[in-house]
Amino acid sequence: MKMTFRWYGNSDPISLEYIRQIPGCSGIMAMMDDFKAGEVWDKEIFKAFVEKVNAAGLEVEVIESINVHEDIKMGLDTRDQYIENYKQSIRNVAECGVKMAVHPDDPAWPVFGIPRITHTPEQLEKIVNLVDSPSNTLCLCTGSLGSDPNNNLPEIIREFGKRNKIGCAHVRNIKFLGERNFYESSHLTSAGSLDMFEIMKAFHNTGFDGYIRPDHGRMIWGEKGRSGYGLYDRALGLTYLNGLWEALEKLNK
Repeated sequence: MKMTFRWYGNSDPISLEYIRQIPGCSGIMAMMDDFKAGEVWDKEIFKAFVEKVNAAGLEVEVIESINVHEDIKMGLDTRDQYIENYKQSIRNVAECGVKMAVHPDDPAWPVFGIPRITHTPEQLEKIVNLVDSPSNTLCLCTGSLGSDPNNNLPEIIREFGKRNKIGCAHVRNIKFLGERNFYESSHLTSAGSLDMFEIMKAFHNTGFDGYIRPDHGRMIWGEKGRSGYGLYDRALGLTYLNGLWEALEKLNK
């Protein structure tokens, strides 16, 4: 398992130098905001991005949130070409052995009348069965799936983990306040409603060797920055998750 940290690129107020100082952080899950939706990614720009991260002593482990063009979302006549471009990109990266990972809907229920299609074990199963390829995997987000208390997270992790269908994971805790009502707590089990030890245990026991990052953090200690993606609380979460992993390693010796 490799522990990583999300970085928004050149627009992120958190520097690579700061991320490098987080104990146990091997690299980043990167957001490439240098490219517009529907734009072909330029190899030289991407190469320069990777070299910049490497120069800071970190690896570029995962690329997240490739933007979907607005024409697709709005169903305009021009959407078909953008869809074809997207499909070709998927084929290209699969041929290069890159794993793609589908993130579940957040939260796990319809919002503003828009249906959710990726928030139950049955829906995840349908997605991984659509194309039988090692490149077709899941991004296991505990906060998103966990927003539905009917989702047994350790069981879901064990089921897809043993089949090597989890490419990466976002691990965070939430606190239920009522039906369809929760807030994002700190990562500690005692702070929320999810058992973080059992979650990490499920990853460990299935031999997960992919990438994990702490997810949304609170803005604490007077920090100003990108909402949900401050430095301090996520750094605390990362070290906590690493501590759980170390305990699991030693308990299984």
